[in-house]
Amino acid sequence: MPKKYQFELPFDVDLAQHVRQSYPEVRTYRMVSKSLDARGAPRGRRPSFHYIIDALVTDTDTFPTAEEFPRLPEPSKRPVIVGAGPGGLFCAVRLAEYGIPSILLERGDEASKRMLHIAKFWRYGELDPETNVCYGEGGAGLFSDGKLITRIKSDLVQYVMEKFVAFGAPPETAYESNPHLGSNKIRTIITQISNWLRSRGVEIRYNTQVTGLVTEGDRVTGVRLSTGETLLTDHVVLATGHSSQDLYQELEGSGVAMKPKDFAVGVRVEHPRRYIDSIQHGDYCEASQLGSARYRLSWHDKWTDRGVYSFCMCPGGYVLSSGTERDGIVVNGMSNYARNSPWSNAALVVSVKAERDLSDPRLLAGLEFQHEIERRAYELSKKFATGRELPAMTIREFMEGKLNDRPLPKTSSPSGIFKADIRQIFPEFVVEHLKKGLREFDKDIPGFIYDEGVLIAPETRTSAPLTILRDKKSLVSVSHHGLYPCGEGAGYAGGITSAAVDGVKCALSIIEREGLLT
Repeated sequence: MPKKYQFELPFDVDLAQHVRQSYPEVRTYRMVSKSLDARGAPRGRRPSFHYIIDALVTDTDTFPTAEEFPRLPEPSKRPVIVGAGPGGLFCAVRLAEYGIPSILLERGDEASKRMLHIAKFWRYGELDPETNVCYGEGGAGLFSDGKLITRIKSDLVQYVMEKFVAFGAPPETAYESNPHLGSNKIRTIITQISNWLRSRGVEIRYNTQVTGLVTEGDRVTGVRLSTGETLLTDHVVLATGHSSQDLYQELEGSGVAMKPKDFAVGVRVEHPRRYIDSIQHGDYCEASQLGSARYRLSWHDKWTDRGVYSFCMCPGGYVLSSGTERDGIVVNGMSNYARNSPWSNAALVVSVKAERDLSDPRLLAGLEFQHEIERRAYELSKKFATGRELPAMTIREFMEGKLNDRPLPKTSSPSGIFKADIRQIFPEFVVEHLKKGLREFDKDIPGFIYDEGVLIAPETRTSAPLTILRDKKSLVSVSHHGLYPCGEGAGYAGGITSAAVDGVKCALSIIEREGLLT
């Protein structure tokens, strides 16, 4: 068995040389974990990396081999997976590893073609409502940085990381504490996953929207497609992502059990990358080993029991227009693998309490809450720009409550920005808590309220405002047998990795329900 070693080294010390000198008994090793500690860098403390390695010491030591999956008998009807984001793809992968081919349905286009649709949107404002930043193979994560950071605790996390490496991700993906593929690399990886699935007999249909469920009593027996076709199956995995509003409406009409859940809305904050690097890494900000600096900020207002926090931080990244409707504006962030753009951005969002903040008792009131903010942003853009650009103001203007005559700083956004009082887009409690949060964040990172810092609005699609209720053990809908709510759109994930893990869990549940694996 391998022997585990843990140690900390200054960021510029060579790992291999250290192992040779300090552990001469080690024949060979492989990385288990690598994490950066740069917390003391602004005060002059040398950054360091924390390492965990597995090492072979004796001649009989070996590394564990990859898991082998028995080939199971194929069910009489293929499982149908709705959505080719990380949840749907990894559900299909796990089933295929056991020899069970599925049918994978995706309303948008394949990954290699999505960029053509999106480029038209960013450049000319021509939105394709079926293929955009949220819809299409790879899901929203395809154009949301490729970050694999997750806070969930599951043995399946390592499985997901290793599968990404097997499909072409850099080797460090399997052991870095904050793995990041970049929006440019993940597109190629997603294509490799799809090619592998097809080689295992999986049927993938693009530009195919599911318009409803086929039911018999309390059992789902298939899905209806926009083409008019009906697919019959005993297992439907709903992995549609957090922006499939039309499907939520259909589920409500079919009596699928759902409930409102808390979510968050806010803005994207953008700073010059070199400025954030200098604040976070101090005198070491030019060190290539450290890369572009990250931050994570959180503050809880104990008087209102409401949180303000950063989300999806994109060092050396871009702010993107990522709406799915023609009369709404939504922003998101991404970075490419190199994280070397001149800007760094993050979402700054305020929690929205479903019971307290949604005065409308309807199940879909959270969707309308999001849409109203998005529509207001679009109306501002139509009034003061062309309807394509994103409304923005500097952090200083936001804190002072008024616009000044100075032009906005340059931006990373390919859609462009225009100056507007973004406070009028949001409910008052969002504005007030953003201001409070920014004051607190400026204490955590002195200089965060910066004259060249920009707030770009609105960030509304941080998560789904609904949960599709399912049994905790079987993952089957509590109201409809044969239906497996999965991933972000069902309210059970918050990123690429957690959605992928949830997809794997749904696959294992299907296998168990079929009695194929004992």
